[in-house]
Amino acid sequence: MATEEPASDDEPTTEASFVRVADADELRDEGRTVARADGRAIALFHHEGEFRAVDNRCPHMGFPLADGTVDDGILTCHWHHARFELSCGDTFDPWADDVQSFPTEVRDGEVYVDPHPDPDLPPVEHWTDRLQTGLEESLRLVVAKSVIGLADEDVAYTEPLRQGLTFGARYRDDGWSSGLTILSAMANLQDALRPEDRKRALYTGLYRVAEDCEGEPPKFDQPSFSARDLSRERLESWFRETIEVRDRDGAERCLQTAVATLDPEEVADILYLAATDHLYMDAGHTFDFVNKACEALDHVGWDHADEVLPSVIPRLTEATRSEELSSWRQPVDVAELVFDAYDELPELAAEGADAEWDAPEGFIDTLLSDDPEEIVTAMKAAVQNGATPDGLAGAVAQAAGRRVARFGTSNEFGDWDTVHHTYTYANAVQKAALRTDSMAAYRAAVAGAMSVYLDRFLNTPPTPIPDGTEVDAPDDLREELLALFDEEGEVDSAGRLVAAYLADGGDPAELKRVLGEGLLREDADFHTLQNVEAAFQQFDLTEDPERAHTHLVATARYVSAHVPTRRSAEQTYTIADRLRRGERIHESD
Repeated sequence: MATEEPASDDEPTTEASFVRVADADELRDEGRTVARADGRAIALFHHEGEFRAVDNRCPHMGFPLADGTVDDGILTCHWHHARFELSCGDTFDPWADDVQSFPTEVRDGEVYVDPHPDPDLPPVEHWTDRLQTGLEESLRLVVAKSVIGLADEDVAYTEPLRQGLTFGARYRDDGWSSGLTILSAMANLQDALRPEDRKRALYTGLYRVAEDCEGEPPKFDQPSFSARDLSRERLESWFRETIEVRDRDGAERCLQTAVATLDPEEVADILYLAATDHLYMDAGHTFDFVNKACEALDHVGWDHADEVLPSVIPRLTEATRSEELSSWRQPVDVAELVFDAYDELPELAAEGADAEWDAPEGFIDTLLSDDPEEIVTAMKAAVQNGATPDGLAGAVAQAAGRRVARFGTSNEFGDWDTVHHTYTYANAVQKAALRTDSMAAYRAAVAGAMSVYLDRFLNTPPTPIPDGTEVDAPDDLREELLALFDEEGEVDSAGRLVAAYLADGGDPAELKRVLGEGLLREDADFHTLQNVEAAFQQFDLTEDPERAHTHLVATARYVSAHVPTRRSAEQTYTIADRLRRGERIHESD
């Protein structure tokens, strides 16, 4: 607190804690000045008979506050008009953050400040609070600053991830959507990225959650049933029945009871089964969203399931069911083929319980064929011969990956999304199969195979998958691949470059880091972010190197088709990072 009186000998401050910064009379005459104290630039003001001191850097974007306006106890920054209560530094504007204020004293005609006052909040608490504000107000810069600040305090990524998950689940009544899916995907990418890009990924997910929730009504929870002796079978039956009739509230009560009484694997299985009672719901998004919610809980802990999982219920109750679409009914009723297969799967699985299945030669080619009956027959035979849900789903994901890798650029641009949807759906099915060994993954795999079939014309004619011999391996992968991403339309060039790098023995981990860097500098859309994450997961899950390489070639082509963008999100992140390092943003380079 500022005072014109000299400090008395019995005051708690010490000579060592305060630093001389100005002559009191000169400051009264000039009204303001800038001084340095222990390496900090401090803006000093004489206003309404008091000496005030604040950090000279505006907390918003670093503009010198000494160049601002002081009136009626309010300091206003001239760059973006952020306003601060001068005596304590608190802001009127949530997007600006509070500015650090410093205690002042006058001794023998000299102004002293304490440049290291005790913080109002510990840094972790401060940045956690700021992240909440960034989410509530949908402020990209605040989210970026908070992510960087928390990382600099060695806070694990799972903490802001948890905060974003619970925020997104509560403050969007319409439930789980692209923002939370992106956040979960960015958490899955953490280990594959450069260390400096891990914060970018988290920022990307969190600001997308904030944008998803902006202007949306909050969600009001339904409680679990009081009964705690309900069997898994009964809860599953009730849940699937309520989803069938699109009863959102009833479904939530069943799910909350399952969360309270069953193991996580059983809860996930109930959700997966409900997501396969109908075919390829919402172009595969429903199953993918359910799986992403489960994967997010793997990061933050299943003790948050009661907060997070109910958000997927609207995706189940409101979804478009593909058997209602003409494309699944005409000219061939592939929906009927799939539902008939569903009826046979339990018996087929029982017959193959003791067998070991190796995909026969040409199995993937069969999945990519033009005969839906042949495809369904091959899928049923695989189950009967001992194919595990994971193995069968992995084969479908491989076929779907080839659709992306062979996508013809003569198609309409929007058709990229069609092959992409099948791919990310198939990846989610395989991930689900690894979580819970149940009939849900078999059913989802058969439906996925039909979606692969329906995408067949998007490979007509098929773009050849490069074998790595078309171009020389890059001397500098990062430089050459990112240069391709700087240009529009280099889809095939990106695929050939990645294939050449891998054929030459290049490190897939380095390729992932470069792909991640190229992705996160862009204003990548939902599907592009999804596609890279799915490709990385499929690469890791695929044992055969040649087949594994297909996924990285496919995603390089997909990313190249969707870049470059304006990169406005990266500009915001860069500003936050430079501010954290103390650089001057307001001055030209």
